[in-house]
Amino acid sequence: MATSTSTSAPGTGADIGAATGARSRAAARRISVIGVTSFVVMLVVATAILVPIGYSILGGFKTNGQLVANPVHVIPDPWVFDNYREVLVGSFAPTFWREFLNSLIVAVVAVGLTVLFASLAAFVFARFAFRGREALFTLFVFGLLFPSAVAILPLFILVKQVGLSGNLLGVALPQAAFALPLSIVILRPFFRAIPAELEDAARIDGCSSFGFFWRVLLPLARPALATVSVLAVVGTWNAFLLPLVVLNGADQWTLPLGVMNFSTQYSSDHAKVLAFTVVSLIPAIAFYAVAERQLVGGLTSGAVKG
Repeated sequence: MATSTSTSAPGTGADIGAATGARSRAAARRISVIGVTSFVVMLVVATAILVPIGYSILGGFKTNGQLVANPVHVIPDPWVFDNYREVLVGSFAPTFWREFLNSLIVAVVAVGLTVLFASLAAFVFARFAFRGREALFTLFVFGLLFPSAVAILPLFILVKQVGLSGNLLGVALPQAAFALPLSIVILRPFFRAIPAELEDAARIDGCSSFGFFWRVLLPLARPALATVSVLAVVGTWNAFLLPLVVLNGADQWTLPLGVMNFSTQYSSDHAKVLAFTVVSLIPAIAFYAVAERQLVGGLTSGAVKG
């Protein structure tokens, strides 16, 4: 019996080890398959996004004859800089810079109001307990279900009644209002995650509720504020329907309306249209690049402080 027991124990351990090794290899294969699949999907998505952008950028360095004669030839031969030069400093420059300034004014006002009121509302929803708080927050969440295009007719009537028709504020204020629900939903969990001990320490040092919000909470919330700002800027910069309805003359147009008008006016000159479109995209892309760096830096800083 003793001999039988001593000989079976090593066999049992070997079987368990073999089974564990087999499961580990199977799990490794599954992880490898998932990783390869994810990489392929991301590569396809990145290609679908980058190829049209790259084609548009390079197409702006061609003449219209080159685009028409050989549209699949991507690299310009020779390189032509006249299209971008005309948009930035040439005959199209006054139109482009006027529309750029209009878009910048709308974006700055809309983003400033969005960050201000969304952070205040999220602070109240996150740090104060009062009757009806969750019901009111749910009302803001329902705002995500209604894009501005759904309410464009009553919105136009309201803007006209308050005297903002044909005014850039008539675009900036509704853009900020429609950006509030998502911004509050993003900021509230971040504000709630701030430890209560920080607020208690701030009150001991003599901070009021607003002082804690301004001096402690907002600096710690830079990652969330950067995210909200990026979303608000991209949404406002790309807005088309609301400016089309609210703004009256060409001197008030933003860049999306300018691109539409330019592509209609010069529909036969595809190279110039591509150049104008690419230059119109640069400010939003540049802001996103800068905000992304700030977002990563804020996440790192918040981790060190927390």
